[in-house]
Amino acid sequence: MIKSMTGYGLAGFEGDNFIVSVEVKTLNSKFLDLSIRSPKQFSDKELEIRNLVSGVLERGKVNLNLDFSYKSMDEMPVMINEELFMSYYKSYQNLAQKVQTDTSDLFKLALQSPQVLNTNFEKKTDTDEWEIVKKTIEKALVFCDEFRKDEGNTLEGKFMENLALIRDGLDTIKSQDPVRKTRIRERIKGNFSDWMEENSFDHNRLEQELIYYFEKIDITEEIVRLESHLDYFEKNLKGGDSQGKKLGFIGQEIGREINTIGSKANDAMIQRTVVILKDELEKIKEQSLNIL
Repeated sequence: MIKSMTGYGLAGFEGDNFIVSVEVKTLNSKFLDLSIRSPKQFSDKELEIRNLVSGVLERGKVNLNLDFSYKSMDEMPVMINEELFMSYYKSYQNLAQKVQTDTSDLFKLALQSPQVLNTNFEKKTDTDEWEIVKKTIEKALVFCDEFRKDEGNTLEGKFMENLALIRDGLDTIKSQDPVRKTRIRERIKGNFSDWMEENSFDHNRLEQELIYYFEKIDITEEIVRLESHLDYFEKNLKGGDSQGKKLGFIGQEIGREINTIGSKANDAMIQRTVVILKDELEKIKEQSLNIL
């Protein structure tokens, strides 16, 4: 089963004293690109949070938002320096009176002045509180991982549709190939027959050149390799997790064979089919970037 790197998970907890909410959003990325937004009181837990995320999500651009709030103001981990606030306020008020300006915003200005509001760093993270926060994070990560699995199932169905269309196109090419060879042979025969009668020419040499030419435009090996690559892609698609990079590499090999068929075929009908194959392959390659 493949997983998408697009995911979303939301989990929460409400107790007697506090409320916890964890939101996880993920997008595709070559590596684990983790961004954590959390209250300062949990800043010492960032490494542990990173380990939790990497253990579940492995890879992708991950945004984790942790909200934690106390229900009682007594529990708020913030201190207000009232003496400093009053000092700022009186100073601003005196200045405002001297320049005779409005004083309605002085309260807000004084409250936002340096060192008036301070996080209470003396308040340590409670062990029981952290355990609940940790479990909430784990639950959000599980929900996000399940979301990724569901998206992966959807992508797998699209991949199978794309592969089926490529196989249908390949069958069309295989049926057109004998007609193509006959058409080329007749065209060469018609173009050279009159000229050969009027000019002396080594028939053996011409036959050797024709054999060499038909070997150059033969696409049998490319068809066989393309079928093999398609089978290998499908095998890895159903083979398990973390197949995104491998599927991308196989897609590149499929593209090489399709391009070679198009360039060697020298036939308008086959090249039209090749355009369809390229279109389906581009859809596969684009979606492969979002596979874990």
